[in-house]
Amino acid sequence: MFKLFKKYLRPYLGLLFASVILIGIEAISQLILPDIMANIVNEGIMNSNIPYIFQEGAKMLLVSILSGACLVASGLFSAKAGMGFGKDTRRAIFQKVETFMPSEFDKFGASSLITRTTNDVTQVQNSIIMMLRAMVSGPFMLIGGVISITRYDYTLTGVLLCAVPLLFMLFYFISKNATPIFKSMQKKIDKLSLVFREYLTGIRVIRAFDREKDEQRRFKEASWDLAKSSMKAHRIMSLNMPGMMLLMNFTSIFIVWVGAKSINRLNMQVGDLMAVIQYATQIMGSLMMFGLLFVMIPRASVSASRINEVLEQNPSITNEGNMKIGDIKTGEVLSFENVTFYYPGAESPVLENITFTACRGETVAIVGGTGSGKSTLVNLIPRFYDVTEGSIKINGVDIKKIPQDELRKSLGVVPQKALLFSGTIKDNILFGKEDATDEEVINALKISEAWDFVKNLPGGINSFVSQGGTNYSGGQKQRLSIARA
Repeated sequence: MFKLFKKYLRPYLGLLFASVILIGIEAISQLILPDIMANIVNEGIMNSNIPYIFQEGAKMLLVSILSGACLVASGLFSAKAGMGFGKDTRRAIFQKVETFMPSEFDKFGASSLITRTTNDVTQVQNSIIMMLRAMVSGPFMLIGGVISITRYDYTLTGVLLCAVPLLFMLFYFISKNATPIFKSMQKKIDKLSLVFREYLTGIRVIRAFDREKDEQRRFKEASWDLAKSSMKAHRIMSLNMPGMMLLMNFTSIFIVWVGAKSINRLNMQVGDLMAVIQYATQIMGSLMMFGLLFVMIPRASVSASRINEVLEQNPSITNEGNMKIGDIKTGEVLSFENVTFYYPGAESPVLENITFTACRGETVAIVGGTGSGKSTLVNLIPRFYDVTEGSIKINGVDIKKIPQDELRKSLGVVPQKALLFSGTIKDNILFGKEDATDEEVINALKISEAWDFVKNLPGGINSFVSQGGTNYSGGQKQRLSIARA
């Protein structure tokens, strides 16, 4: 988790520093208030000194206003830092995923990548705000509170310090037992997302075969599996607050009991005991904040490790040279030389010893039965996968020596499943050439025989395309995909 903080919180160090200063001022202000209250009781109320009560009351009001202002400002700064961290981390994940090949997508799964980019980043982002307050305010309140109580009665300090180890034992128990469950929960969230995503993408097939009840059962099982883990985690977490409150109340009882004896011996005044109780409450409150950290950090650390898995994943296909397409002499365009390809983990090859040459101006058709590897062969040309054995060359130059972006710019790809992006028809055509003019767009539509239906649309080339192109027929989407290529 701290690896992520080191990299993506760096631009927000100014905000974090300002927040730390403000939290420190707020903590000091909180430590001043019990002393003022003790003075009001001991010197004002006990002696019926009304002017003194007003004087100290005004002082208490000013300190409270300062504390509140610092609390609001520090919360604003830490929230900005946290949101900035989340924004940068999500962008880094997205940019990393853009470099992935199909093998990396197969490894993580689309639903898991979505969960890591959204839910996991949010978990880590929220922990920043909580950690900042707990790690700055906590030590201030603990050390300052203990010193302040010692000034009144050192025996009361002993009572308080006896409670601290018990509290940390509770935190350790919760953290140790909850962390494995949170790891399991994140995987089950991935599974639930996968089931729901499969249902949405395959809704037509599911309805065509009347399998709605089967899908409902799958979703129910995945949802119940997640619910069981969540309930198990919350059963452990539910010990946190009652345990802390029980310990806090017992500590307060012992402080009152010991303090009452000191008052009877005239070693302490009533106002002093009230101040000690308030200091004890502040100390226990800061420790309760630490307790919340022990709830959040296990889950955030699991999320951080899942994020790091994506960010540290090395692409299976890398650039091995810097050859430009323009530097390659014309002539033979494409050649496969003894190409063999295995899918990752497969025992037998999909393609074996494939050799052929496609020259400039020729039309080459790859013909074969279902599952014979036609699509796989085509996917090797833009290097969506790399060959296992052999080589693919453009005029004698291995395509591995050509940067991937340079190679793909020279290719027009029409996917098996026509996929359109939300926007306009023109926006989709410009995917193939960003600086294309309207005339070039129309010409591409004519070549793909899509212009006949596009010109009759109310908006022409600026007609709206919904997500996935669902407002067009399968044939129309295929024609637009050809025009884009």
